[in-house]
Amino acid sequence: MATNVNDEEYDRVKEVKQFDGSKIGVKGLVDSGITTIPRFFVHPPDVLSQLKPGSKTRPDLVIPTIDLSGVDSHHNRSLIVDQIRQACSSFGFFQIVNHGVPLGVLDRAIQSIKGFHEERTEIKARFYTRGIGTGVSYISNVDLYNSKAASWRDTLQLRMGPKMADHDQIPEICRMEVIEWDRVIQRLGEVLSGLMCEGLGVETWRLKEMTCLEGRTMVGHYYPKCPQPDLTVGLAYHTDPGVLTVVQQDHVGGLQVKYGEDWVDVKPVPGALVINVGDLLQIISNEVYKSAEHRVLANPSDEPRVSIAVFFNPGNRDDLYGPLPELISSEKPALYRQFTLTDFMTRFFKKELDGKSLSNYYKL
Repeated sequence: MATNVNDEEYDRVKEVKQFDGSKIGVKGLVDSGITTIPRFFVHPPDVLSQLKPGSKTRPDLVIPTIDLSGVDSHHNRSLIVDQIRQACSSFGFFQIVNHGVPLGVLDRAIQSIKGFHEERTEIKARFYTRGIGTGVSYISNVDLYNSKAASWRDTLQLRMGPKMADHDQIPEICRMEVIEWDRVIQRLGEVLSGLMCEGLGVETWRLKEMTCLEGRTMVGHYYPKCPQPDLTVGLAYHTDPGVLTVVQQDHVGGLQVKYGEDWVDVKPVPGALVINVGDLLQIISNEVYKSAEHRVLANPSDEPRVSIAVFFNPGNRDDLYGPLPELISSEKPALYRQFTLTDFMTRFFKKELDGKSLSNYYKL
């Protein structure tokens, strides 16, 4: 339904259900030739006012890019740890190069995710579900029924750990590529978590010991051209709930991070991966590290934007999590109470992606 329909004639729930039931995603809407976006994709004025060109953006600020070359040598490692500590405690975001992940693995993964999203609708529809029982789901907007407005993207979501989805449930077009990607990103996660631990002044293995790398969910986002990019977003502003996130973005761009009251572009760097702190790591670090709000603008380009992210979470859902005892003192008391991951994630999936960090709920 077009954006100029009168309020009396508009039934949002009905429109959303029709869209969800069609299983075509936003890619299907674009392929149908629409020139105006359905009304439930239109965001409220307070959000749209921040999307205007030059509105609250800081082109002078640059998200740090950290070179991991020589990470195992004592001299280089101390410099890298210092850079990561600074990035995690200021932006909550940084990019890494010379990270050890072969560029061929990255290229094959991003092309395979693009390939899946560009399959015929009847092939993709077999995977379209809001349940994650099989560990594999293709959907448009995980918070479609909870959000104030939908966002212009489709997503393939895969459970990679603690127990990976059955291989034969993963779409064949990207099966081997995402399994290969997960294997190398898992190793990278161990390296990064060790560096982050050292930046906090705790043992290198501390996060790994807490099973913080065992729970892994991969998402492959597809942002097709939006006919009215000034009325919606690709991904609404939010913080990630987990420990840390590793993102591979293509060259199209659109990812932005909030810094103070301004937005900063995370400009694509060839061969780089984007790393960000999640709410859990902000809590575990007792707020030494910051989980930053971020968003993706609706794609105005004829070329689709494709990205892959893996969210690292603890594998033990019933253990208690909170600030590390090593980081608590009379000078710096605990800022958060303890909780189970089950409680934490249940609260996350009950809310919309609206930028409000879950960490606020557990504040003491």
